[in-house]
Amino acid sequence: MRDFFARLGIWGELVMFLWRRKLYWLVPMIVVLALVAVLLILSSNPVTGPFIYSLW
Repeated sequence: MRDFFARLGIWGELVMFLWRRKLYWLVPMIVVLALVAVLLILSSNPVTGPFIYSLW
């Protein structure tokens, strides 16, 4: 299991930190933050922008 998270780099270290400290309540916040970041990145592309803006 550690080898898998070690390959993920910073994200793996973050997951291992949360797992060791038993901060399970932070996982939904990180997932939502990652989804918003993906939406922002996709909306900056002129081709996918109108599709993303229609979701808002």
